Amino acid sequence: MTHTSPPSWRVRLGAWIESAPVQHVIVGVILLNAVTLGMETSPFLVSRAGPVLLTIETAVLTIFVLEILLKLAAFGPRFFSSAWNVFDFVIIGISVVPAAGPLTVLRTLRILRALRLLRTLPRLRLIVEGVLRVLPDMGWVFLLLMVVFYVFGVIGTNLFRGAFPEFFGDLGRTMFTLFQVMTLESWSMAVARPVMDHYPWAWIYFVAFVLTASFIVLNLVIGVVVTAFQGVMQGVDAPPGVPPVPEHRPTVNIERELEELHAKMDRLLRSLPGR
Repeated sequence: MTHTSPPSWRVRLGAWIESAPVQHVIVGVILLNAVTLGMETSPFLVSRAGPVLLTIETAVLTIFVLEILLKLAAFGPRFFSSAWNVFDFVIIGISVVPAAGPLTVLRTLRILRALRLLRTLPRLRLIVEGVLRVLPDMGWVFLLLMVVFYVFGVIGTNLFRGAFPEFFGDLGRTMFTLFQVMTLESWSMAVARPVMDHYPWAWIYFVAFVLTASFIVLNLVIGVVVTAFQGVMQGVDAPPGVPPVPEHRPTVNIERELEELHAKMDRLLRSLPGR
């Protein structure tokens, strides 16, 4: 008989730190930390409960540091093979750096610890990984959008900069104006109609740009994202460890099928000679 040796302490530690109960505790600590960091933005709450908030902050940071140290002890160099582990390490490392002098701005970045929910909640992690998978295709769509912006920017600058230098004085201002038009935020009354009062035919320019940028290109972006997420959710591009969505199959009523089979057998027996 072959005797398998018991798992090493590092394996047991890794299994424990990644277990569901421990991860649920980490999620609770992350949520508590997000709430307390929001409370620290209120001078009234800080004046009344400042020491309590500071104690909670210290306890939370201690838990996060211990979690990272335990994972480093359990996984060793393999810890850094996961992008999510590197993300956690950087976020906690920023929190550990003393926020003094020019590094005071790092104190504001403590809220980034709330982003650790993206790692600990499987559904959120799946969505983030789906976004990362769609980035290459999104890059081509954004390149198309930039070409559209550049073409309409050059046209708009040449046509309207004489009468409206504040909107179309140079290529940079024109592209910023087109960005406002693309978002459909006050573009009609603030930009288009004043230009049309001076150039009655300018509606052709604005309508063409809105149709091209706001409706065609942006809907193309939405289409790319939706298609990619459908593939992820169906398991086509699901990350390792995430099972594919099972294929839907119609349910079968076993009892009804047996009754029909018995009825067919009875009819067959009755039809035999001598029955």
